[in-house]
Amino acid sequence: MNPDHDARIAAQQRRTLLQRACLGILALFGWTPLSAPLPGPRGVIIVYPHTSNWDFPLGLLYRFGTGLQANWMGKDSIFRWPLRGLFLRMGGVPINRRAASGFIGAAIEQYKTQDWLWLALAPEGTRKKTDHIKSGFYQIALGADVPCGLGFIDYATRTLGIQEFIRFSGDTQADLERLRIFYRDRRGKIPEFASEIRFRRDEVVPPPTGE
Repeated sequence: MNPDHDARIAAQQRRTLLQRACLGILALFGWTPLSAPLPGPRGVIIVYPHTSNWDFPLGLLYRFGTGLQANWMGKDSIFRWPLRGLFLRMGGVPINRRAASGFIGAAIEQYKTQDWLWLALAPEGTRKKTDHIKSGFYQIALGADVPCGLGFIDYATRTLGIQEFIRFSGDTQADLERLRIFYRDRRGKIPEFASEIRFRRDEVVPPPTGE
């Protein structure tokens, strides 16, 4: 048993005024949050599909409503005055998308020093349709040897949350197929903008650290 982990889970189960307000707003607009307990103190959370600007406020309402202690990452260009301080307090982590490989290595190192770290990412990296998703989440999960939470905002059923956690095997095609199966019935606000769950054809995903 991990006392710190248990304390965090217990804190999530006590609803504050802010949490009740966020959950109330979701309910007002017909959204139902779904959640499974985090399996440990560290991991990655992906959110797919990401097809609309509305995903961001819905995700924040879910995060604060459920008490999910996770960080989100955004382009460094949005972390500017006057919103920088607010975004940081909301769990934001600025990243330089022009130096993805450097960020991936830095993120993996963070897991070695942080007692609690759940990074939430949108693997599409854009709201427009592409023929692939970005592999950063996959490389981080394998390199840090942490589980991946499968998050979603499903406009078809008006449900959002995290219902399953998996550990990637390192067999890229098999792991991607697991994602395709889980997300096959999830619908973004603009379904035709959802990107294909595959990595770029010319991309070689490094094996897990230590292999």
